This record gives sequence, structure tokens and C-alpha cells, in this order.
Amino acid sequence: MEQKKFILDYMSTCSDFLKNIDISSEVIQAKEMILNTNNNGGKLIFAGNGASASIANHAALDFTKQGKIRSINFNESAFITAFANDYGYEQWVEKGLEFHAKKGDTAILISSSGSSKNLVNAAKYAKKNGINVITFTGFSDDNPLKLNGDINFWFECRAYNIIEGIHQLWLLSICDLIIGKTEYSVS
Repeated sequence: MEQKKFILDYMSTCSDFLKNIDISSEVIQAKEMILNTNNNGGKLIFAGNGASASIANHAALDFTKQGKIRSINFNESAFITAFANDYGYEQWVEKGLEFHAKKGDTAILISSSGSSKNLVNAAKYAKKNGINVITFTGFSDDNPLKLNGDINFWFECRAYNIIEGIHQLWLLSICDLIIGKTEYSVS
């Protein structure tokens, strides 16, 4: 395949997803849930695996620093390895919620496939314990993480980098909606 055509097709695919999927209702609902969480003394808890962990890390920083919403990120190596070692990899996020979350907090769980058992288990725990769940997934419409979310950002795609790039844009659009503008001082 010609490289220029590949790049143009790639960007066109990303653009089509961004233009043709209306997430405005979900963004507004997420903003309201997050502000309600914050106004009631709660916090945001972000988690993901792999590249989604990096997205979670970035979002937790921006929501805290720019959006003034108290946020924590579970994707720190000592935290993951200690909890995975002691409780099992499929339970480490759930156990993290058990230790750090309280009723009324909001967990933001990011998984391209929506099938990551550690995040699905965390979402189920959250639902049972009065913790709000916002999910960011791709792949199948009936993926298990999406089925356990209160607000779900999803689109049908199986290209990991495209899913992750769009998840990041969607997530940060919520932060900027809370701030009320896209250009602002970061100091």
C-alpha cells in the first residue's frame, strides 16, 4: 500500500468517527455526574491497561490541575504490582476501589476491547457499592465493561490506536467542557 494513501485513509477514518458519532449527550451527562461527584465531596478514580493506563494518567492530571476536580489514577507501577501480587491481576482494580473509593465517587474505566477482566470486576464492584461508572470502550456494543457502566462512550472499531486516540479526545472534551473553554492558561 502506498504510504501517503495509508496516512490519508487513516486520518479519514479517525475524522469519520469523530464527525459521525454524536457523543454530546454522554459528554454533558458525564460533566454533570463529575460535577455532582465533586460538589458532594467525592473524587474521580481513573484506571486502564496499557495505553489506556496512559490515557487515564493524563486525564487524572488534567481533571485535577485544570478542571479543579479531585482525581486519582490507579496506574502507578508499585500500586499495580502490589495489588496484583496480593489479590490477583483480575482483582487489583476492584481491590483498589475497595481501599480508595467511597459511595458517590466516580470510576472512569478505559478499555479498548471492554473485556479486561480487572476493569469489568471493578465496574461490578462499583455498581454494588454506589460508585458511579463511566466507561470508554470499543469493539463490540455488548462488551462486558460497557454493560456495567452508567455512562458509556463506545464506538464500533477494532483498531486499538484509533480507539485509544478517540477515547483521549472524548475524555478531555469532558474536562474542557467543565472548564468552559479550550484555550486557557495551565499555570
